[in-house]
Amino acid sequence: MPDGSATDHGSEVPDAGPGVVLVGFDGSRDATRAIATAALLLPRMTARVVTVWAPASPDPVLRRRITRHARTLDRLGTLMEQECAADAQQTAADGAALARAAGWSPEPVAHRAYADPGAVLATIAGDLRPRVVVVGSRGLGGTAAVMGSVSDLAAHHSPVPVLVVPPLLSHERAAAARGPVVVGHDGSPGAEHARAAAAALLPHRDQVLAHVHRGDTTEPGGDVPVGALDLPAHGWGGRAVANALDAAAADREAGVVVVGSRGRSALREMVLGSTAIAVLHHVHRPVLVVPSPSPEE
Repeated sequence: MPDGSATDHGSEVPDAGPGVVLVGFDGSRDATRAIATAALLLPRMTARVVTVWAPASPDPVLRRRITRHARTLDRLGTLMEQECAADAQQTAADGAALARAAGWSPEPVAHRAYADPGAVLATIAGDLRPRVVVVGSRGLGGTAAVMGSVSDLAAHHSPVPVLVVPPLLSHERAAAARGPVVVGHDGSPGAEHARAAAAALLPHRDQVLAHVHRGDTTEPGGDVPVGALDLPAHGWGGRAVANALDAAAADREAGVVVVGSRGRSALREMVLGSTAIAVLHHVHRPVLVVPSPSPEE
């Protein structure tokens, strides 16, 4: 692969192999930080760095220059698409350079699509089956948290685990290199599947299982593993669950928090409801969302 280049595969991306991570990269600071942090958690991986783009107006200055060169509307549309494609290819190449500097073996890909980038990444993940999808998050809270963000959509729809990296403080970022894995475990098969998936993806990290319950009494634990932390959720709703997991992660200097996409009790809304949004936007650690196994698994 030539350095500094990116291939526009349109709706086609090369097949992934074992040890491949799929990285969504749009050139933003959030995406840049996601690569650096994910490489601490998952060193020496092969990375498919994908920039999703759609034909749209380029930079206003370039648009004016293109307009002067176009003699017809058809020519204008062609030139606009060429410039957007070139910009996406450069963005993907920039992301690959960052991934290489972080210790990964990257391949840049500019992927042309009209859907939301988060949904597109989930679709690509379904085709390629990488080990994990990596995306950055703005880490917004309260009414500023946007349910339709790239990270939310990728986590909702991806058939493989999604690692969402929010903005982190320096000590939180350092913990990604060495800290344990905190797994939200409610005793459900989905939670146990998430624990096993995290163990396979991060085999050299200690695991801390955390059972979150609401109210003053512990909810029935079901098959919650013996020795799991029993964490009270102070309040109701997904934000209370997120706060409990965040506090447990901070106390143990965790490198990542893991949740399953299905569950019961305090985590039953995972990925489908407010708890998913709360965990993704209010836990100040990288969050690994593991989907439930498909029926054939």
